[in-house]
Amino acid sequence: MKVLVSGSSGFIGSALMSYLLQRGSDVVRLVRRIPAEGEIQWDPDRGFIDRTNIYGIDAVVHLAAESIVAGPWTADQKARIKNSRVNGTRLLADTLSYMEQPPSILACASSDVYYGDRSDELLSEFSGPGKTFLAGVSVENESQTLGAREAGIRVVNMRFGMVIGPTVAGMIGRFKKGLGGTVGDGKHYISWVTLYDAVRAVDYILNNDTLQGPVNVVTPNPVTNLEFTKTLGGILGRPTILKRPLFLVKLMMGEMAEVELVSVRMDPTLLMGAGFKFEYPELEGALRSVLGE
Repeated sequence: MKVLVSGSSGFIGSALMSYLLQRGSDVVRLVRRIPAEGEIQWDPDRGFIDRTNIYGIDAVVHLAAESIVAGPWTADQKARIKNSRVNGTRLLADTLSYMEQPPSILACASSDVYYGDRSDELLSEFSGPGKTFLAGVSVENESQTLGAREAGIRVVNMRFGMVIGPTVAGMIGRFKKGLGGTVGDGKHYISWVTLYDAVRAVDYILNNDTLQGPVNVVTPNPVTNLEFTKTLGGILGRPTILKRPLFLVKLMMGEMAEVELVSVRMDPTLLMGAGFKFEYPELEGALRSVLGE
């Protein structure tokens, strides 16, 4: 299978590249810089993609987007967050829809932020969107695939939860010093998946024709912030008695606090219904695998 990947140097993208190559796929990078041999250049901001080299692609995985935690949410940053998703998805979908022999699938990264702040409500792919800024961005982003769907391309919007991988190292130092703790009362839910299972799920989606539309890429075992904190602290053998007050998080992060404070309890209804099996369905085993224990 020949797979075109945007965002190939990112957290999920780099792991996916390695995984697909190991499984024998021919992987092509979609890049903004001057392309090396075998790469394809694009610039979503200018609506440009090198159409001369895009033929012969079997599948497209679109992961590229502006980070939602890269600095404070000024008006300019919010515009970059939105445009990086909407423009890129629209450009890819429209380009593929006009190809004489388009790829069979366009798999686009979306996120748990689609659901907004939903307390303890169990959310399947059939649940409606939330009302937060990021939920609105996700709705608009997912809607940009219409052209591809009308052209007969199977489109999947992969709604990733928190992806647990090497990035967990950022909080480990704090926990090892005994500074780990909950945010507020810790009752808000976190839907999660390991990086390894996330890339396995992407590959599964590419090869399973029954999956289309939104697909929750999370384990069936979401946890509260308190459960996550206690589990990580227990593995490291460190106390987790500190609490970060909600008002302080909101004061320090501003509107961006939405990322850390929303409660999203997702279920991978369609992914598991299609037969996908998680290697790390439980949080403790997942964290131990990432920590090398």
